[in-house]
Amino acid sequence: MIEITTTTDITERASTMANSKTEQGFRTFADFYPYYLQEHSNLTCRRLHFIGTAIVITLMVTIAVTGNLKLLIALPLAGYGFAWSGHFFFEKNRPATFKYPLYSLWADFVMFKDILVGKIER
Repeated sequence: MIEITTTTDITERASTMANSKTEQGFRTFADFYPYYLQEHSNLTCRRLHFIGTAIVITLMVTIAVTGNLKLLIALPLAGYGFAWSGHFFFEKNRPATFKYPLYSLWADFVMFKDILVGKIER
């Protein structure tokens, strides 16, 4: 597992992983994740991602418990609404979702876990 503790660590890891990027994208999630963290170096952006992912997890549990499938429409609105506003207003970059949708979705949950357990600054 990749351990990132500071913004400097994020930048250094992304720089060292730049050579593992191919024209089509990243070869593995382990190659992608440092890039993803670099794109989320702004603390407010990370916090907005964390909030959005927490809401998504809460909605998924609620849907599973209640069977209310109408709540499915709220999943992308909650997750992407918080995340994209973090990018557009604070990080000032384009969300990785547009270029790497599956890795980006996976990385959202990994970053959520890393923030939760204290590997990444909250």
